[in-house]
Amino acid sequence: MGDSKYAKESLTITTKVVLPHETNTLGKLFGGALLAWMDEIAAVSAHRHSKQVVVTVSVNHVSFYVPIDLGEIVTLEAKVSRAFGSSMEVIIDVSIEDRKTGEKKESNQAIYTFVAVDKSGSTVKVPAIIPETEEEKSRYDAALRRRQLSLILGGKIKPSEATELKALFE
Repeated sequence: MGDSKYAKESLTITTKVVLPHETNTLGKLFGGALLAWMDEIAAVSAHRHSKQVVVTVSVNHVSFYVPIDLGEIVTLEAKVSRAFGSSMEVIIDVSIEDRKTGEKKESNQAIYTFVAVDKSGSTVKVPAIIPETEEEKSRYDAALRRRQLSLILGGKIKPSEATELKALFE
């Protein structure tokens, strides 16, 4: 295993109840409140993986599939999908629990990127991820494609250097 850790070691789960001060005039959870919850749980997940101070670098993707109503029970699950040197991609899955049956349905998903830093703010290396389940392996592979796309869009690499992305079109 060396300087690697299993993805499951970063799993972080929290449950919230949507309160009146977190809703809009339609009685739905504010998107900004949900983003804050996701940022917080993703930071804990990244910290568990790296055992370092972590800072949010980007919110790469957020999907709002289903609105979340006042009083609903919301579960957020975060796990590091892949690590790149000092950065970590964290995927957050959000579900709503039916209060009568206990059945959960997906409501949102987000992908955040964090960087581990020391006390002076300099980046520090983090362990690699070892994916085990099919979902972890799929997310691990997709993380590299997302990273390459982000680097292309940021002008940090040329499209010809994005080997994982190129392979999709060959």
